[in-house]
Amino acid sequence: KEHWLKWILWYLRGTMGIIFCYSGSDTTLRGYVDLDMVGDVDSRRSTTGYIYTVGGTAVSWISQLQKLVALSTTEAEYVVATE
Repeated sequence: KEHWLKWILWYLRGTMGIIFCYSGSDTTLRGYVDLDMVGDVDSRRSTTGYIYTVGGTAVSWISQLQKLVALSTTEAEYVVATE
């Protein structure tokens, strides 16, 4: 969609000066996920988050409300893993 393309181009333009430097021999990719079941009492949605690291340096992360109301912890964790 057009709005996604604009967002991607805006992001790339704004991050052109960012350089990631990795030192050492550890290039292991690690991912961590957590959720707060029914974190938002008003909407009944869970708050979820993840962080991915390479060599101990964060390269991707997010914390947000899930798009749907999960009826169990298993369902909420499945949603995090597939988003």
